Amino acid sequence: MPTTATSPTVWPAPEADHPVRATVRIPGSKSETNRALVLAALASGSSVITGGLEARDTALMRQALRGLGVGIEESGHEWRITPPSRFLAGGTLDCGLAGTVMRFLPPVAALADGAVAFDGDEQAYARPMGVILDALVSLGARVEDGRDRLPFVLHGDPHLRGGVVTIDASASSQFVSGLLLAGARYAEGLDLRHDGKAIPSIPHIEMTVAMLRERGVAVDDSEPDRWVVAPGPIAARDVIVEPDLSNAAPFLAAAAVTGGSVSVPGWPSPTHQPGDQLREILQRFGARVDLTDGTLTVRGTDHLHGVDLDLREASELTPVVAAIAALADSTTHLRGVAHIRGHETDRLAALEAELNRVGAHASQTEDGLTIHPRLLGGAVWRTYADHRMAQAGALLGLVVPQMGVQDIGCTAKTMPEFAELWTDMLSQSRPDGPAGGS
Repeated sequence: MPTTATSPTVWPAPEADHPVRATVRIPGSKSETNRALVLAALASGSSVITGGLEARDTALMRQALRGLGVGIEESGHEWRITPPSRFLAGGTLDCGLAGTVMRFLPPVAALADGAVAFDGDEQAYARPMGVILDALVSLGARVEDGRDRLPFVLHGDPHLRGGVVTIDASASSQFVSGLLLAGARYAEGLDLRHDGKAIPSIPHIEMTVAMLRERGVAVDDSEPDRWVVAPGPIAARDVIVEPDLSNAAPFLAAAAVTGGSVSVPGWPSPTHQPGDQLREILQRFGARVDLTDGTLTVRGTDHLHGVDLDLREASELTPVVAAIAALADSTTHLRGVAHIRGHETDRLAALEAELNRVGAHASQTEDGLTIHPRLLGGAVWRTYADHRMAQAGALLGLVVPQMGVQDIGCTAKTMPEFAELWTDMLSQSRPDGPAGGS
């Protein structure tokens, strides 16, 4: 069972009196923002990031990079990143509950001349770190006391050797991405090999590789489960961050569950973001989906159908997808997501508990969930300090009377304005509200 959130604050989830009809502008991608920040910090000169996500995870990343000596000047929607001549040792980096911070920054700190401490939220202490720390030790770093969880102390070397390393990344693609981001700065580059069950969220690795290549880094991924990064400089590059497609999930799903219509402008195509799979997923449930001139519009129909989905490549969508499934007309099977037991909370246990609390019949399987829809009733939906759980509770609240969401503020992890955007979406949907999506 996941750890229960301690916050007593309950947000009354607004109910949709009418089909939702709105246009929602989604802030920048967390995944792309934090990768861009790390690459800019490792680059050979200054870079400007425009439209980066302003949220807790990205604020933690910027603050941690500053702790390593990186210069960051913020001016509105633009951040200028200036790499240090040498990464600083001696500080403590706060990872919060951000997987991208705790997995992406140790490979950077391994280039510091001395010890760097890592810590984070208490909930983060349960998240596995041994894979990336063991890899860094193999590549020439040292970890005090051989710890495999936060907190830990890493001892680096500005001339870290690098070379060949084999890991089991079946628990998280972040282990691969974290090592790849810094690999070009190691003396021998990086020859990274995966040995284990299938890696989840492969599109996130593809995003990492694409962003490296955009900065002139040679990455050979022609062999399955192997990535060879040539040693050399990482070019400075100005970037504009795409909207966060995974954070669009509850808004687009709102159209599907209320029989309404929601449009999200600025939808990138093509994109490496796993959230792009929403287009197919919502169609499978029975919604109509249209992408025209960069605007994605989802229209609900009279029915939501149960589905059988493998979400291995887009596992962050699981909570919202599970909420849709609880409102469908037949049983849904979600597969390929055993690894989300190690996310911000044990998401499978949390979803099983909360869906059953509101009246559905959900049960865990070896690698996912089976959800049998039933008549749902209002209850307090616990979030376990997990932003995706909060989004799922808000979605159910649109059609389930008297729903409360505990600690809606945890959405600040990736979307501080979530509650405001949610209520604005409903405001647009009122007959006397502003014009919404078509």
